[in-house]
Parts: sequence; structure tokens; C-alpha cells
Amino acid sequence: MGTHLITGAGSGIGAAVARRLAERGEQLWLLARDAKRAIELRDRFPGSRTLVGDLAEPERLSWAFGHQELPVELDSLLQIAGVAELGPVGELPPKVWQQTLAVNLVAPAELTRLLLPSLRQARGQVVFVNSGAGLRANADWGAYAASKFGLRALADALRAEEHAAGVRVTTVYPGRTATPMQQKVHAQEGRDYRPDAWIDPDSVATTVLTALDLPRDAEITDLTVRPGH
Repeated sequence: MGTHLITGAGSGIGAAVARRLAERGEQLWLLARDAKRAIELRDRFPGSRTLVGDLAEPERLSWAFGHQELPVELDSLLQIAGVAELGPVGELPPKVWQQTLAVNLVAPAELTRLLLPSLRQARGQVVFVNSGAGLRANADWGAYAASKFGLRALADALRAEEHAAGVRVTTVYPGRTATPMQQKVHAQEGRDYRPDAWIDPDSVATTVLTALDLPRDAEITDLTVRPGH
């Protein structure tokens, strides 16, 4: 049985990954933004443990974790949470850029820093669930894509730095997936939302588990997942 810390377990891809790991009897640590959310996550995933920390305030994560117990050994850190706010570069204010970069890039970097000792102890794995926007930036996606391009760079640098310690690093680039975030994106785009037109979150969860379950003689570095229809 492995020990896994998941961000974004409350919905979408993160919830699908948490459910699949729980069904296998794995030990889950779930990041919650506040104490109320932590209770909700423990009720949803019986037997799980929670850490409280707000990804929107990455500079406070070290202080928050200093008052809580952390896993001694961590087989995987699954960074799945994210935010998206669309708009043309000519109209996005600094606040949107700062919030997007904080949650999608700075917080994952800080989580990695704080949990690296536990990952090294277990020769574990960091999985970043990125986005197709981490490979290509389209109009109105500047802030989100910039954060995801940065996340790709974070993963590549981390992989080079931690290879000798036995820590594997994988980035998954899903296309549009039927999640609450996607529903919000469609609303911002002024489009009707049809979840059956996009990837099922469980399919992305299967991709994440494939990377985790790969034998130790190999490492999946990058996986791109696209809608099949």
C-alpha cells in the first residue's frame, strides 16, 4: 500500500484519482483549503488524512504545514488542483495573473519543496497534471497558459535535479476534460457545455495511475491525452 498526497481531490480529475487509489486500499493525504473543506474530504474518502493549506497563498504553506503532521514517506505527490481565468492580454489585470500563477505554479513549487524529504525517503514520484495549454497558448488563454508553461519547466528542472535521489517526475497534459473547471471555461467562452464531448476524468485518472504503476526501471516523463471523438 502506497501513500499519496493529492491536491484538487474535491472534484474533477483529482476526485477521480483519489477514488481510484482509495479503491485499491492506498493511504490518501488530501490537501484542503480550510478546515471545513478538510472535513468534507474525509467524509467523502473514509480513512483518508488531510492537510490544510491554501494554494492561493503559497507563501503561507510552510507556516501552515509547520503546525500539522506530514507524511514521513510519500510514494507520490499528485498535483492536480488548478484555476483558469480567460481573457485577452490587453484586458487582464495584474490580480488575475498573480492569482493564476500563485495557484497553478508557485504553490506546486512550494508543495514540492516542502514534501521533497518525504518523497526522497520513499523514492517517490511527483505527477503534475498540466494541460494542453502547457504546450500551446491560444488567444484569451495567456495567463493560464503562462502558468502551465511554467509548470512544465518546473517539472523538467525537478526531474533533472532529483533523478539521482530516485524521485520520478511525470507531467500529464490532458485536453479538454469534463470537469467543473471546464464548465466554467465554457461559460467564459459563451459556449454550451456538453460533458460527453470531452474526456472523462476517469480516463485521465487511468493515465496518472499508469505512470505511478510503471516498474521502477523506467520513468514516464510526459503524457499527452486528447479527446477520442
